[in-house]
Amino acid sequence: MHTSLTDPPATGTPELERQKAAITRLGDELRALVEATARTAASPATLHRMADGVRTLTGQLTGRRRARGEISEVDEFPTGTRIYSPVTGAGSPLAPPMQVMPADDGLIGECTLGIAHEGPPGYGHGGMSAMLLDELMARACAAAGMPGLTVSLQMRYHRPVPLETPLRILTRVTGTDARKILVSGSITSRTDPGTNLVTADGIFVTPDPLRVHALFPGLQSS
Repeated sequence: MHTSLTDPPATGTPELERQKAAITRLGDELRALVEATARTAASPATLHRMADGVRTLTGQLTGRRRARGEISEVDEFPTGTRIYSPVTGAGSPLAPPMQVMPADDGLIGECTLGIAHEGPPGYGHGGMSAMLLDELMARACAAAGMPGLTVSLQMRYHRPVPLETPLRILTRVTGTDARKILVSGSITSRTDPGTNLVTADGIFVTPDPLRVHALFPGLQSS
């Protein structure tokens, strides 16, 4: 992304706010369904009946479908929230979802991983930790006025990340080198922010305008 991109679509209109509220409500219920599905010991007959019901519900999502690469009208891309993000999106059945707040020298994210995010029994999948950090590190770049794409992410897993435990994710930009942006991040529990569970160092790059246009044709140049 590049600072010459136009502002994201206005999301404060009553119509879009109603759409966001409806997407969020559906996302809440879908996350509850996914979590219940990951925990259930229901009988095969019950599971088959549920599968039939879910298929029926899916068929009710009629109308035009968003195409690959198309930016949702309720998104604030590239510098803000994406409602279907698998990390922060209130409308995503995959997301924890992580809540993001500014910090003195970066960003803080808070979330709680559920059974649906399990790797080792009782603990989060290592890929979830990488996804949480990658997302918030990219958001830290954007918050610093330098939106960028991930080039590398070096992870260090110090301790298992417990499920059903409020987590704190901290990221900050540590330096720049031409178009490269250096970012660090960590995951701790909210109650013990001094003990790192996972840490990471990332390199992001701000692509040139031509590359932005090729990657994201749905955006307009200023």
